[in-house]
Amino acid sequence: MPDLTGALWRKSTRSNNGGNCVEVADNLPGIVGLRDSKDPTGPLLVFQPMAWAAFVETVRGEALGR
Repeated sequence: MPDLTGALWRKSTRSNNGGNCVEVADNLPGIVGLRDSKDPTGPLLVFQPMAWAAFVETVRGEALGR
């Protein structure tokens, strides 16, 4: 498991605080962490920065109808 000490977790600015949110930590070198905001000590996913960037770009493109 990668060391996430020092991770700065944040929610999307589009989060409505309804409890169904994810948090991302993208301030660590070489990894991006993703976790459930309701369970911050629970399981998490870890991505390589390039994979996370590709995912975000794909989601943004689909949201814009591209």
